[in-house]
Amino acid sequence: MFSSASSFLSLSFFNYLLLSLICFHLVNSSSTPTKIGNGYRLISLKETPDGGIVGLLQVKERNNIYGPDIPRLQLYVKHETQDRLRVHITDADKQRWEVPYNLLPREQAPAMKQTTGRSRKNLITTVQEYSGAELIFNYIPDPFSFSVKRKSNGQTLFNSSSDGSSSYGVMVFKDQYLEISTQLPNDASLYGLGENTQPHGIKLFPGDPYTLYTTDISAINLNADLYGSHPVYMDLRNVKGQASAHAVLLLNSNGMDVFYRGTSLTYKIIGGVLDFYFFSGPSPLAVVDQYTSLIGRPAAMPYWAFGFHQCRWGYHNLSVVEDVVENYKKAQIPLDVIWNDDDHMDGHKDFTLNPNNYPRPKLLAFLEKIHSIGMKYIVLIDPGIGVNSSYGVYQRGIANDVFIKYQGEPYLAQVWPGAVNFPDFLNPKTVEWWGDEIRRFHELVPVNGLWIDMNEASNFCSGLCKIPKDKQCPSGTGPGWDCCLDCKNITETRWDDPPYKINASGLQVPIGYKTIATSAVHYNGVLEYDAHSIYGFSQAIATHKALQGLEGKRPFILSRSTYVGSGKYAAHWTGDNKGTWEDLKYSISTMINFGIFGVPMVGSDICGFYPAPTEELCNRWIEVGAFYPFSRDHANYYSPRQELYQWDSVAKSARNALGMRYKILPYLYTLNYEAHTTGAPIARPLFFSFPDYTECYGLSTQFLLGSSLMISPVLEQGKSQVKALFPPGSWYNMFDMTQSITSGGGQYVTLDAPLHVVNVHLYQNSILPMQQGGLISKEARMTPFTLLVAFPAGATDGKAAGKLFLDDDELQEMKLGSGSATYVDFYATVSEGTVKLWSEVQESKFALDKGWKIVKVTVLGLDGSGAPSSLEVDGKPVTGASNIELSSLEQKYITNLEVGDEKKKSMMVEVDGLEIPVGKNFAVSWKMGASG
Repeated sequence: MFSSASSFLSLSFFNYLLLSLICFHLVNSSSTPTKIGNGYRLISLKETPDGGIVGLLQVKERNNIYGPDIPRLQLYVKHETQDRLRVHITDADKQRWEVPYNLLPREQAPAMKQTTGRSRKNLITTVQEYSGAELIFNYIPDPFSFSVKRKSNGQTLFNSSSDGSSSYGVMVFKDQYLEISTQLPNDASLYGLGENTQPHGIKLFPGDPYTLYTTDISAINLNADLYGSHPVYMDLRNVKGQASAHAVLLLNSNGMDVFYRGTSLTYKIIGGVLDFYFFSGPSPLAVVDQYTSLIGRPAAMPYWAFGFHQCRWGYHNLSVVEDVVENYKKAQIPLDVIWNDDDHMDGHKDFTLNPNNYPRPKLLAFLEKIHSIGMKYIVLIDPGIGVNSSYGVYQRGIANDVFIKYQGEPYLAQVWPGAVNFPDFLNPKTVEWWGDEIRRFHELVPVNGLWIDMNEASNFCSGLCKIPKDKQCPSGTGPGWDCCLDCKNITETRWDDPPYKINASGLQVPIGYKTIATSAVHYNGVLEYDAHSIYGFSQAIATHKALQGLEGKRPFILSRSTYVGSGKYAAHWTGDNKGTWEDLKYSISTMINFGIFGVPMVGSDICGFYPAPTEELCNRWIEVGAFYPFSRDHANYYSPRQELYQWDSVAKSARNALGMRYKILPYLYTLNYEAHTTGAPIARPLFFSFPDYTECYGLSTQFLLGSSLMISPVLEQGKSQVKALFPPGSWYNMFDMTQSITSGGGQYVTLDAPLHVVNVHLYQNSILPMQQGGLISKEARMTPFTLLVAFPAGATDGKAAGKLFLDDDELQEMKLGSGSATYVDFYATVSEGTVKLWSEVQESKFALDKGWKIVKVTVLGLDGSGAPSSLEVDGKPVTGASNIELSSLEQKYITNLEVGDEKKKSMMVEVDGLEIPVGKNFAVSWKMGASG
């Protein structure tokens, strides 16, 4: 939803902001940076009982720039797993803020007094190392620095030492200013460090600002700190054609600037600790697996979540919603989930219904109708609870003392209801109260999921505010996001006005601007200054717990603000975008980044949130958005209506693109299982499957679903062709399987893409399970299966594999062993003129009980020099009396496929009329004989 902070900042701030911005760039772009600290000396080092090492660092020479240096630091290093190294640095004498261990469970770093063991020798005069299975930790004692190397090839992954000629200095550790840097090779490709809208694509761009601090400013703002904070990056390097990837996480929730200069990267953080985790990879998939094994595996999503979703801020009454559902049906466009923004609420208050526009009896009748056919309903809730003595949610909140405090009283802010208080989700009582409010609301309206918005947290005001006595606030006229409380700035504390100014909102605004005052206090005295960027994360955890306790069903939560680990609980959309061609293009990079962040269920508002997309743009956007993991059309209150049926041409594109999505739902859901068990992103950059192919390292205009389905959309106005990169191998057009492209060493190919066409290609060596589609995922899910097998084009010898996960998607846990799930591996080979396809089923009962059948097999890329014959199913020859048909068709090439000087033919073979139970092992084979 749009908010005041999403618009331009007020002119009263302008001169201050401009001056701050100039100073910021002068300080941070200087070739001779100001010396902020003089470093530390390692004075002792011991082994710990848990197999780590712990050391004591002493400051070399104090200075007072950004405050005094902390005199003594504790260094703790441990190889926590074979592929994960932790380096933790904190105050040796006082406890400092860290991301709460109960929110993000992990090993505790030892307190200094708890560390015992024998000293390692020669610490001061020699370079020491601490070696694990895959990574090596090296250190230099004076001035202290450390490096992390890969054992297999000796590559330095991180190096904090400064040789004096570097663009950065030694490590600095003050109460409100921490700085540390690493050297980088200039050919490293870096990804991550979000959330932001990156105009240069998926790769981090030297010189671009990367500020991490959860902020409600629109996603149309480029290179600015947006709704989430993810201080992790992946580093992909290619040495002599051999790629290796690793990742670096700085687990710190305080505001920070990260300066990437191409040959170095510098963190400047305004609090907390230095808590680094290094993940060795070496493949991009392995990196995300290792990362999510620490931060939490992505949430299991219900099957219907992969259907299409429709929302709008401005569905004024229930009749409008009913019309939207009916119009999708009339237009024959798939729709699984209908959403309400805050239109259903009574006065914008959470957990309420507007009795006039959304009368409960009529709403319940509508929900009963859509639930009976498998459709779902989701509504929005904001964290701000309206201050209203007759409002039960607020009354119970006050009675349970659940709100964030300022000087002992609930901190007063303004959001859509007017004056609000913010729940403190670090308080166990708040979590309990929140769960009870969700339970009460669910009894009122049986929603199927919750959308938690504005949780950065967003505030229409700044500072210390009071409810005005002489005017109504809000007035009930105008847009509703103008601050109408009586407020004064809070600048007297070092928490509201820290010595180092991060580049907040891309303009160095005060860190308490349009959010909770940073000197406000959470449970147990925790400052908002420290906990700010985990507010949405803590709300997602509380909401997930509440939904789990309702009916025992799998929760669905969509959250705007995210942090490290949010993907374990919630999906994400990329916030308030605009209906422009640029925003369409940016959506791919942001989606890909969130897969790396461990939040694979992600998408952007299709056709744009702000007014107004053109008809052509909306055509092209649904052709991209139909393949977002989370696919939803959403629009602003002030936008023209943009449901997909509003234009006949868009409806046609939607039927085409969403029609394919609903056919590949089994594949998407299997990717959901893969994400839940290994962290693997659903939507991925091409380098995940082709890490050695450097041409795709910066590619931001195409993406993969899983390892082998490539989307190459049109992203520019007026284009009817698209220039797409095809990595080495054979690719098959999903909309016309007779068409294929074979790329020897990888190449760009210009593809036809008239208005209603999106190019989707399947890669060789893959087996894709598909169904026949439908208008609702529930009905699509019960249609027969087809297996699409792709070999390298013209193959006389080849292999292919695929997988399929099926379960009762209402169960909370997504796993085998429950009796309510089946997992199938599919394999295919072609060798010596024989094609074989077979399955290996784990836990067959669920699939057999559902009665799913495979009725067709399509095999692509077979050698075209002979016709298929001698078909066998489960070892039995198929005779003419059977309904099973075996047919073949020669495939066409957009690019030439040549062996020597001869063009090679390739064939598509189909076996139709099968009745093979998905839950049963099967084998199908035939011969590719000589042509007649």
